[in-house]
Amino acid sequence: MGKNKLAKFADMDSFDHVKQVSFREVINQDHALKGNWNSEMFGNDNPIILELGCGKGEYTVNLAKRFPDRNFIGVDIKGSRMWKGARQVKEEGIKNVAFLRTNIEVINRFFAKNEVEQIWLTFPDPQMKKTKKRLTSTKFMELYREILPDNGIVHLKTDSNFQFNYTVEMVKENNFEVQQCTDNLYESDIVDDVLSIKTFYEKQWIERGIDIKYISFKLHNGELKESDVEIEPDPYRSFGRTARDI
Repeated sequence: MGKNKLAKFADMDSFDHVKQVSFREVINQDHALKGNWNSEMFGNDNPIILELGCGKGEYTVNLAKRFPDRNFIGVDIKGSRMWKGARQVKEEGIKNVAFLRTNIEVINRFFAKNEVEQIWLTFPDPQMKKTKKRLTSTKFMELYREILPDNGIVHLKTDSNFQFNYTVEMVKENNFEVQQCTDNLYESDIVDDVLSIKTFYEKQWIERGIDIKYISFKLHNGELKESDVEIEPDPYRSFGRTARDI
């Protein structure tokens, strides 16, 4: 591991609004903050919204600035990326943001039922070969239902046709209620101040002429099923992904 990464991890250890927790620490037990984020981290009773796979934290920070009456937590395992958003929050004195560096696979160890109001997934790796690793797979929907209220909302914003189409089919298969859906966000009539927030990677997708897709839907109780519809893979290389180059 490079010295720069280690320095960033050490820097974040000094931030009161950042928690860095290894998979090993919570694999067999809940974290102490589970059910206590508002009282222990934010000191209020405002709704909590998560950004899973938050990267540099741009969406988390910008949402927090737009909604000071809500609390926002960015979650990612990539601490060197998260450091940028965490540093910005400290420097600007933003009080309704926290960051959690951990594996999303154990997110239910950190939050109690009804503790989270909504979940944002912004440009996750589509995991075209590994269904169980997709952040919109039924495996993860099960986890999200453990921390969201009934009919809690999940948002997906993505460059990936594969990720978008897979999610649309998963939503149909499980009869989730769609709130909004478009395969070309910036040419649609639903784009607003929130959906127009652009991350570092999103700007690069747009520069490459790739349309941005968006869907939001409500999760309900009941048995979950994976769709058997075959989804066409993306024909281009995403940043840090393994598809063919464009």
